[in-house]
Amino acid sequence: MTHTTPGSEEEALAVQRALRTRVVVIDEAPAPGEPDTLVAGVDVAYDDARNLVAAAVVVLDAVTLEPVEEATSVGPVAFPYVPGLLAFRELPGALAALGRLRSTPGLVVCDGYGLAHPRRFGLASHLGVLTGLPTIGVAKNPFGYRHGELGRERGAVAALVDGDEEVGAALRTRQGVKPLYVSVGHRTTLDAACAHVLHLARDYRQPETTRRADRLCRLALSRAAEAAPG
Repeated sequence: MTHTTPGSEEEALAVQRALRTRVVVIDEAPAPGEPDTLVAGVDVAYDDARNLVAAAVVVLDAVTLEPVEEATSVGPVAFPYVPGLLAFRELPGALAALGRLRSTPGLVVCDGYGLAHPRRFGLASHLGVLTGLPTIGVAKNPFGYRHGELGRERGAVAALVDGDEEVGAALRTRQGVKPLYVSVGHRTTLDAACAHVLHLARDYRQPETTRRADRLCRLALSRAAEAAPG
């Protein structure tokens, strides 16, 4: 599917409501650490002074977590800041970077939300539906949702809920360290998404996919600033 930036907030809301019906909550991604598979991380960074956004995709070997390929895209921010509609600011760059890959990842890990979203259609779900790839969302804060008591050990998990609805999970990836907030994007399940995050977060709180993509998009933004006239 192709992406067109909406011309208004109302149009963006309509796009979210229409596309969210296409989200598939079935585990169709390779198992965590499956040999001969690739996992990609997507992240973005902003230069507000220049109205630029940089997107980066880093592809890792699913077993070793070593980088195999990377791609970036830098361009103007295409949509204003509206809570709940951040995907429309990030999708053009993320799609452009993904389109520059030679390889096809079996899973895409987004720095953001999937079903843990007011309309159950955050960036991870939107990107998954548009590309057809299995996706998960991994965020650093709970977006206003709540969860119950969470053990301090690595692998402890608690349901992330909106009212009575489970929208994701709080997941501890390092003992005694703040949890991450995992949600289904597309073509996966919450249990599988948590298993992937634990596999990818071997040595740090954040998955290796996110750590490397974060570093790369900031580097791309810095290089764009250095290359700017004046």
